[in-house]
Amino acid sequence: MKNAVMILIFLCTLGMARAQDFTGDWSGELSVQGMKLPLVMHISQNDNVFVTTLDSPMQGAKGIPTGTTTVNQDSITVTIPAIGAIYRAKMVNGKLSGTFTQSGMSLPLELSRGADAMVINRPQEPKPPFSYSVEEVSFKNPKANNISLAGTLTLPTGVKNPPVAIMITGSGPQNRDEELLGHKPFLIIADHLTKNGIAVLRYDDRGVAKSGSYIPEGKKDNTSYDFADDASAALDYLLTRGDVIDPKKIGYIGHSEGGLIAPMVAAKRKDVAFCILLAGPGVDGKEILLTQSRRSGELSGASTEFLDINEKYSKQIYDLVIASPDQLEEKLKAVLNDLKEKYPEAGKALDEKTIDAQIKSITSDWMSTFLSIDPADHLTKVKCPVLAINGEKDFQVLPDINLKGIEAALQKAGNKDVTIKTLPDLNHLFQHAETGAFEEYAKIEETFAPEALELITTWLKKRF
Repeated sequence: MKNAVMILIFLCTLGMARAQDFTGDWSGELSVQGMKLPLVMHISQNDNVFVTTLDSPMQGAKGIPTGTTTVNQDSITVTIPAIGAIYRAKMVNGKLSGTFTQSGMSLPLELSRGADAMVINRPQEPKPPFSYSVEEVSFKNPKANNISLAGTLTLPTGVKNPPVAIMITGSGPQNRDEELLGHKPFLIIADHLTKNGIAVLRYDDRGVAKSGSYIPEGKKDNTSYDFADDASAALDYLLTRGDVIDPKKIGYIGHSEGGLIAPMVAAKRKDVAFCILLAGPGVDGKEILLTQSRRSGELSGASTEFLDINEKYSKQIYDLVIASPDQLEEKLKAVLNDLKEKYPEAGKALDEKTIDAQIKSITSDWMSTFLSIDPADHLTKVKCPVLAINGEKDFQVLPDINLKGIEAALQKAGNKDVTIKTLPDLNHLFQHAETGAFEEYAKIEETFAPEALELITTWLKKRF
């Protein structure tokens, strides 16, 4: 969903007839579980070559590269390997009428000429000029081949050496604003805190935007431990900035996976002044994913039978990944093929390519590490003040089991300054929501609930 690389892939088509009818901008809406997802295709032609790129405005993705664009008389086929999708359509009365297929699911998609897309209103997003100082900064991580991480340091006006919050994004590659679905929650939080006398450092994840990329030798991707090293490097950088901030009042605000990473750093460093955990996990990754999947299915109307089947096989898969036995991929394929055989309806989307993609994802270094991390191993060593909050309608990190897990671990640590709260009616992004389901995220204009902003600010100002 994030930051598609703007690359055009040029491949020859099978036919040239009526090609001029297909060039230009095309837009329409894909209906996914009641949510309207605007899509825009840009099709151009150079001699015998067609070029297509895809935009998903609601997801903040532009220039998604495609594979082959094949034109044959009045038909067009566009493959989109970056998201595992294919669009097949015919020209009917000046429109492209066809089917968008992804992950075994086929949905109708009609495109009309023009690049019209849904206007996304984000009323909370601040616009310059700002009433505070904005400084572009960079710092290096010596534990990651000395890569440079780029960020923004916002400093309140008229406050000498303020406390400072380092922001840590959730899972997946994200920029310094934690931008997704047209929302920029970290920008909103940073703006609010800085206006209230608290400096904020937010930075692009490694490999995203202006930050450098590094994957340790022998690994396929980065893990939560690697990102914890980046967060620790951010703290080291701020310790050199006693000219503008108070080095004794530096802490973390982590969202989702960031709420796991913050305690990982604080458990090792006594110079972390505070941790604010926004929908942070309090149970291991396996439990997070199992409960998340079940709640997501409930919100989408899936039957109890389907949810039970999904949970049964998911447990088998996660246990295999955690154990990491010999011939892991073959054993995972056996589990998925068993699902297809015994429950054809549940496994109808599992063709060979989908199974291969699922196995590649589940065996990544990040996933295998996340599944086995127990937040308590780190939280039980955290002595600094902690604020842990969740939205009542969070389906990704269920508030009840996770906040209880965090509280129990911090009690075991003997931590005397712990605040735990569940905020009514808020989802995983801390938006006011009807159900908390994923498909609501983009439709909601609010980016971050005012009461959550006020709680964070009041809690910090009371202590610093």
